[in-house]
This record gives sequence, C-alpha cells and structure tokens, in this order.
Amino acid sequence: MNRKDVSKVWLTDTGISLRLKDGRCAEEPFAKYGRLANADASQRENFILSHFGIHWPEIDEDLSYEGFFK
Repeated sequence: MNRKDVSKVWLTDTGISLRLKDGRCAEEPFAKYGRLANADASQRENFILSHFGIHWPEIDEDLSYEGFFK
C-alpha cells in the first residue's frame, strides 16, 4: 500500500482517518501515539503524505498507511 492508494486523509477531534481508493476507511486514535496525543491542533494539522505513510515534521511522528488496516 502506498500514497497512490489513498484518496483522502482527515483529522477528527480524537484521531486521524484515511480512505483508500477502493473505499476502505480506517482511523487511528491520537491517544495511541504519545507525540500525537500531546501535540496541539496546529502540530497535528501539519502533516505530510509520503510514499508509504503520514509524517508530522514538528513532532517527528510517522504512521504507515498499512498500519491503519492491521
């Protein structure tokens, strides 16, 4: 799974969600990841979609796309 499989990424109050082009959706809660749990809203909103996952440069956190579906 890589960036070309992802159609949408969005934040909720409690986590980050993604939708794949095949229609599958998944969410990971911020509480599961210490750096995301302790980040403020602007830090959480500052993410980059890389080839294999989501990166937050300000807090040095990474989540793989595949990890959302395990």
